[in-house]
Amino acid sequence: MWIYEKKLERPMCVSCPDVAFAKLVLTQYGGPNGELSASLQYINQRYSMPTNKARAVLTDIGTEELAHQEMIATLVYKLTEGASPKDFEAAGWAGKWTQHGCGLFWQDANGVPWSAKYISCLGDPIADLTANLAAEQNARATYEHLIAQTCDPHVKDSLRFLWQREVVHLQRFGEALNDMEEWMCKCKRVWTGTETEEADLENEE
Repeated sequence: MWIYEKKLERPMCVSCPDVAFAKLVLTQYGGPNGELSASLQYINQRYSMPTNKARAVLTDIGTEELAHQEMIATLVYKLTEGASPKDFEAAGWAGKWTQHGCGLFWQDANGVPWSAKYISCLGDPIADLTANLAAEQNARATYEHLIAQTCDPHVKDSLRFLWQREVVHLQRFGEALNDMEEWMCKCKRVWTGTETEEADLENEE
């Protein structure tokens, strides 16, 4: 169960509307490395995690990614506030206006719709946690690209906050992976080569 607080994790501010940049920011809403992909991936993976600690980490981070999706949506709305169809056309985003008006749709910066193929879930704790490390690195790099593409100081600050949270998530997943590897070794649920080595010694004798 979730308890929803009717406020953003952090206020999203812009100096002025910028439809062209809003088109780029939308990739973190519905792109392959965006917040929707991350939240669904983590919340889905928790069901196949064998420890309470791993499930808690995935639930916590997956929930925060949902909040980040809300922040990205707010940023896009502020960047397009008051924009006319001509403004969207000038930004190379006329198709978005035609299909969705001022509404949002899960797609990347090139207009490619969100797809479930962006989600990784193998059901193996080590593989899934490792995939999450890669997901956070991809999100971190994407935010760095976006920060470099805007001159708006308020937008940069908003994106830097999200960048910082991705770095924290990366650290937490790294800790969770180390804990999981240790737990699986203790439970003898991961192959270490020991059985083969023992069998080889017996054969030599």
